[in-house]
Amino acid sequence: MQALDFAAGPRTLCAMLRATRFVRLGLLLFFALPLAAHALVTWQTSDLSIGWRSADWSSTGTLPAAPQMPEAMVRIYCAPVGGWRSIFAVHCWVVYKEAGAAAYQRYDVMGYSGVPIRHNRFPPDGKWYGNTPELVAETTGTAAAALIPKVKAAIADYPFAGMGDYVIWPGPNSNTFIAHVVRQVPELQAVLPSTAIGKDFPVDGQWLDWAPSRTGVTASLGGYAGLTLAWVEGVEINVLGAVAGLDLRQPGIKLPGFGRIGL
Repeated sequence: MQALDFAAGPRTLCAMLRATRFVRLGLLLFFALPLAAHALVTWQTSDLSIGWRSADWSSTGTLPAAPQMPEAMVRIYCAPVGGWRSIFAVHCWVVYKEAGAAAYQRYDVMGYSGVPIRHNRFPPDGKWYGNTPELVAETTGTAAAALIPKVKAAIADYPFAGMGDYVIWPGPNSNTFIAHVVRQVPELQAVLPSTAIGKDFPVDGQWLDWAPSRTGVTASLGGYAGLTLAWVEGVEINVLGAVAGLDLRQPGIKLPGFGRIGL
């Protein structure tokens, strides 16, 4: 029996070493290398020196004037942030308009001063640091009209709306806010980009919960690490806020920095 135990020890140690090497290789291939590659691409194609005051925040013209859209609408936008953070992160916000309303309503969370939640601080379809936003989710008509009260309630119920509540990393930040809205209104079927750093921060403090779409589950260690397994969100592994994974509904891969790449 002692000989068997002695032999099992080295085998266990070798298995642990192999597992460690496998984890290190995975971190290199799926996290470090994509981030380095995207940093190179961003450095060559973007002006990282653009600051808050010099950036273009104007409308992209992708939304018609509110009176020209009589039906109700809910949209979620995301756009790369400014400076060096654009290498790996986007900023997301929600826009809605009730049927017959004369104006859109935009809500963001920002952390530079004052209370985090900002209402109509920028055009609803505005650029973010000069970057054109991506339309992440859209619902219109009677379906949107039914969802708007839930969106309003989610905004009002956001628990990190006080002075000093904003934390740039791992959250709660701007993407934590939108992830909260999506979780409270799963009918939106919205999937925030894997580059929405902070979306996996657990607003309610639970380490295990339903995924925002309610089509699977998510586990999070305070936003520093986590795992999501869901039909809508797909498979996502969070390491220090960077996310890699697979899109199951519309086959593709998710890489830090690059986001989703369709297959």
